[in-house]
Amino acid sequence: MSIETALKEAMAIEGAIGVAVVDYESGMSLGTLGGGQGLDLEVAAAGNTEVVRAKTRTLATLGMNDSIEDILITLGEQYHLIRPLNSSDGSLFLYLALDRSRGNLALARHSLKRIEATLEI
Repeated sequence: MSIETALKEAMAIEGAIGVAVVDYESGMSLGTLGGGQGLDLEVAAAGNTEVVRAKTRTLATLGMNDSIEDILITLGEQYHLIRPLNSSDGSLFLYLALDRSRGNLALARHSLKRIEATLEI
């Protein structure tokens, strides 16, 4: 599926506020959908780039031969899910902001995994 289709499917997840496909090498979004007042997806994409870079560096420093499945940031009213993609260049991630009162974290994680499996970049 295309990036546009993947973004639309991610926004169909119950409680989704915004979604982006981000290149963590550059910090730039390849596509975004949703967001708005209170969630600037471009700013979030750039900030979460630093989160992914830091965790990747930490794994390397620890000598852990493993990969990140996803990163969860829990806020008072939102969940922020970061899912690195198994893309050819290895520098992309899906970012989903989810309203805690309307979303189901387990279902959102499952949905992002399914979207990742069919995403073609």
